[in-house]
Amino acid sequence: MEKYQPTEIEPKWQKKWEEEGFYIAVDFDKKPKFYILIEFPYPSGAGLHVGHARSWSAMDAYARKKRMEGFNVLYPIGWDAFGLPAENYAIKNKIHPSIAVEENIANFKRQIKSLGLSFDWSREINTTDPKYYKWTQWIFLKFLEKGLAYQAEVSVNWCPVCKTNLADEEVLAEGIHERCGCQTEKRKQKQWLLKITAYADKLLEDLKLVDYSQKIAIQQVNWIGKKEWIDITYPIENTNEKIIVSTTRPDTNFGATFVVIAPEHPLVGVILNSFQDLEIPKQVRDDILEYAEKAKKKSELERISEGRKKTGVFTGLYAVNNLNGAKLPIWISDFVLTTVGTGAVVGVPGHDIRDFEFAQQFNLPIIRVVVGKDGDASPITKREQVNEEEGKMINSDFLNGLEMHEAIKKIMDFLEEKGWGERTIRYHLRDWVFSRQHYWGEPIPVIHCEKCGTVPVPEEDLPVELPYLEKYEPTGTGESPLAKVNDWLNVQCPKCKGKAKRETDTMPNWAGSNWYYLAYLCKDMLGVQSSKFKVQNGEADGNIFEENKDVINYWMPIDLYQGGFEHTTLHLLYSRFVYKFLYDIKAVPTPEPYAKRRSHGIVLGPDGRKMSKSFGNVINPDDIVKKFGADTLRVYEMFMGPFDQTIAWSEEGVEGCFRFLKRVWHLANYKISEDKTSASLLKNLHKTIKKVSEDLENMKFNTAVASMMEFINEWHADEKGLNKDNLRDFLLILSPFTPHLTEEVYQNVILRAKPEGSNDKEFNSIHIKAWPEYNQNLLTEEEVIIVVQVNGKVRDTLKVQSAKFKVQSYVEEEAVKSERLNKQLEGKSVKKVIYIKGKVINFVTG
Repeated sequence: MEKYQPTEIEPKWQKKWEEEGFYIAVDFDKKPKFYILIEFPYPSGAGLHVGHARSWSAMDAYARKKRMEGFNVLYPIGWDAFGLPAENYAIKNKIHPSIAVEENIANFKRQIKSLGLSFDWSREINTTDPKYYKWTQWIFLKFLEKGLAYQAEVSVNWCPVCKTNLADEEVLAEGIHERCGCQTEKRKQKQWLLKITAYADKLLEDLKLVDYSQKIAIQQVNWIGKKEWIDITYPIENTNEKIIVSTTRPDTNFGATFVVIAPEHPLVGVILNSFQDLEIPKQVRDDILEYAEKAKKKSELERISEGRKKTGVFTGLYAVNNLNGAKLPIWISDFVLTTVGTGAVVGVPGHDIRDFEFAQQFNLPIIRVVVGKDGDASPITKREQVNEEEGKMINSDFLNGLEMHEAIKKIMDFLEEKGWGERTIRYHLRDWVFSRQHYWGEPIPVIHCEKCGTVPVPEEDLPVELPYLEKYEPTGTGESPLAKVNDWLNVQCPKCKGKAKRETDTMPNWAGSNWYYLAYLCKDMLGVQSSKFKVQNGEADGNIFEENKDVINYWMPIDLYQGGFEHTTLHLLYSRFVYKFLYDIKAVPTPEPYAKRRSHGIVLGPDGRKMSKSFGNVINPDDIVKKFGADTLRVYEMFMGPFDQTIAWSEEGVEGCFRFLKRVWHLANYKISEDKTSASLLKNLHKTIKKVSEDLENMKFNTAVASMMEFINEWHADEKGLNKDNLRDFLLILSPFTPHLTEEVYQNVILRAKPEGSNDKEFNSIHIKAWPEYNQNLLTEEEVIIVVQVNGKVRDTLKVQSAKFKVQSYVEEEAVKSERLNKQLEGKSVKKVIYIKGKVINFVTG
């Protein structure tokens, strides 16, 4: 084939690799295992996007290298197909979710296979298959059995578009649903929750057991938000009542000038009903009642949004600061939430922006008690003067002169000693809202009986299958559509055999992804996966984790888990929690599921904006493959920039990578030496092997590709080119990036095989060859540059043969031949010579 024509060669090799079963991992193989995992995709109607291709091509290159290094590599794929995205897509297209999922999976598989990704398809899973979600339900029952799943009336995030509630982790900072982009609302509703807070300390402490990038680890630490607080008691003047305020900054308490409580705080009810003897004016009581009612209609995010004008009402009461006897007016304001601390804050307007805004709004005093790095100790009158950072204490009695952290410890000790305060640990993390009021999800395996209460479905009756509904759209009433399916809803109580009803809420779309990495290891019990609505027969008896214990012990933990940074406080945190629970009930062998976690950056449109149909900037991988081939797409996605950074798509970049592969094709076919490769080109080849080996291991895919592009330039400029042995080594290091091109050249140039591959019983593929080793001797530089100094100042440089740079006497002899050095040493005596091998020689004069 004269020209590089990827559309002709790529399908051929994809078919051949699949026939040969090269990428099927073998349980208990003698080779060392390496389990590499990607976040299995939600099969959307839009199909595979270039973000998927970037992540999966890079991990595919990593997996291919590991196989060539002699590892037994598991690189599996499956489908996260339950949840709101699938349901919303089906509603929009007026089809049933099961049909949408089936069609979308078929399209995804076609696209994935067109990229030559080396997934182990024999372990394919689908979260919507009853065989699969039987075990998702089993895990829920175990949570229920251990008291870690419970129902409660809680304030939830309600999405009016999707008509279901959401977990806190699914709501962005502005109150936007992370899936549909709609503004959420707060409402009270009875929900199922999982007690993830019971695992907060383990989730924090065990981060030391894993290798997560710093950014990921920090975000999990911050989301869990473990902090030491102190609850400070303030007596309320002229009453027997007291108010408890919780704070992490008691060091600033000498600067307190007011107290603010949430409209829902219990003290509000006490003020309205019990303080008749204090003669609180009727107008004040009416104002408080009206303000509290208005606050109920606002979402939490609306109440605490930045820049919002502070509102409030004065109660007429005063709290007493035990530290200095100051009377602090008690206000009610909706920027204080009962879900944070005790629902009451002490106002220190000199050192908290929100407190400053409130003080300015109502003309309350502002006292400075901390001097920051700028040394400004003047009275605080402007927002930019508010110091929330570290500094030294002033105007604070026995704390004066102390740094912030010293002051916090000292004041906490003092308050506890006096009985005015008590240390406590609090978390930002809240229990996980686990029920949804929509159709397309795993049924929660619970039955409600008037006599027996909440009864778990017996394990032998799992799975509780999702019934097929023609009309599955959400009701918007707070009830799932399943509540109207009487023949499914009404059942016999497993305990008393009386009349009972099934739970109609379904699980969130995160439920199936909590354990999917274990499901890949249980293929014999899960079998071929589908979304069909029928009971699947032929399942193995027993607990799936017990039955597959040896396989799970062999593969776990996952050696490398790669996924989106946006899932750090969602799926990544949830799945760690669920796995830790499974560890505690002895279902899995290790305390952490993922030994190493890395994240990739987002691919933006060519205009630098997020890809969207509305912007007209969406890049379809199919179009790139059709025009340039899968190998070009793969190389470009890895070359476009550092893997963990967000990068805009560039058509010119794609064309540049296509030119690179055409040059490889041409040189490999037409510039091959029959003699030895020249010494300089051979040296460059081994430098490239070393560079690609290290960069691929460290996921520096872009610089690995860049080094091969540089080598191609050297090869092109060389008079003779590579001989076949050296060409083979170059093809080997390129093969993880461009599996099709390298297979074609390997078969037709190195092996002289027929285009369709070998007719031998054993197909001799490039992808089952060993990764090449570089020759260290060829990497040694012929000359070493040594800096020559006099009294630490650079005066000259010296070239020394690499064989002699370790000998100090030789380097000194060569250095003193320098005219520039002798000029600096003229008339001076050298007291000593300091030599740092291969780098610096320093003459120290007296």
